[in-house]
Amino acid sequence: MNDAKPAVRVGFIGIGNMGMPMSTNLLKAGYWVTAFDRAQDRLDTVVSRGAKQAGSIAEVVGQSDVVFTSLPNDAAFRAVALGAEGVVNSARSNLVFMDTSTVSPAVSAEVAKAAAKRGVRYLRTTVSGNGVVAAAAALVVMASGPRDAFDEVLPLIRCIGRREFYLGEGEEARLMKLAVNLMISVASGMIGEALTLGRKSGLDWAQMLDVLASSSVASPMVLYKVPPLKERDFSPTMSAILQTKDVDLILDCAAANHVPLYLTSAVRSLFQQLISTGGGEDDYIALVKQVESMSGVV
Repeated sequence: MNDAKPAVRVGFIGIGNMGMPMSTNLLKAGYWVTAFDRAQDRLDTVVSRGAKQAGSIAEVVGQSDVVFTSLPNDAAFRAVALGAEGVVNSARSNLVFMDTSTVSPAVSAEVAKAAAKRGVRYLRTTVSGNGVVAAAAALVVMASGPRDAFDEVLPLIRCIGRREFYLGEGEEARLMKLAVNLMISVASGMIGEALTLGRKSGLDWAQMLDVLASSSVASPMVLYKVPPLKERDFSPTMSAILQTKDVDLILDCAAANHVPLYLTSAVRSLFQQLISTGGGEDDYIALVKQVESMSGVV
């Protein structure tokens, strides 16, 4: 048996809810992984799984052929990508830089311009799924950027996802992720309203969820949310605060492209009400609780 590790050296920056399972799956596939995160407990965990700890972003970049990032927002991504000792400024020519974060097309384009000047191959590698899906290596990966970089890192992508799509040379992956998250956000409001209508009208909670899971509206999202909803378990897979951040990116993109998003705007208000009443750290599907509260359902 050949136990040699793959020759590609991988760096991973951002070992959070998504970065932890993705980096773990790369380790399981036998890749050398050098990791960095500002939270030492996260680093300790991924090191216990076989990663090498780095002391800085620059150290990760210097020891890697491919660098992944998984970051919470535009500001964090810009700092990691474009800081004085960030990925782009620390990179040698031809490095592949794969960002999996949900960020705006505008900041992504800013990073793309800087990367091109340094000869860095920047691949927007957005993912659809949550931490549980990521742990199962079942993410859907949407990529855009240099085609040669995509073809080169396809084995890595297949370590973290069950399906991949190459969408183009520019910001297509960012835009596709926003379109996907728009549907998830609006669907969460729809689910909240449907369940509240049924509950207040006298339908049995568990039976109602069983019917929805067997009906024509039983998308993967609905099927995934039925078990925790039955238990009224709103532990976060994606918090309402983070989902609202994504909705804001969607609305900004819509404004820039002159697209009216009435449903998305209404759902954004529901999320804000949920956050303002203390539910910001609950799962985004806790919109059902917000609609119930507004409807006088106890």
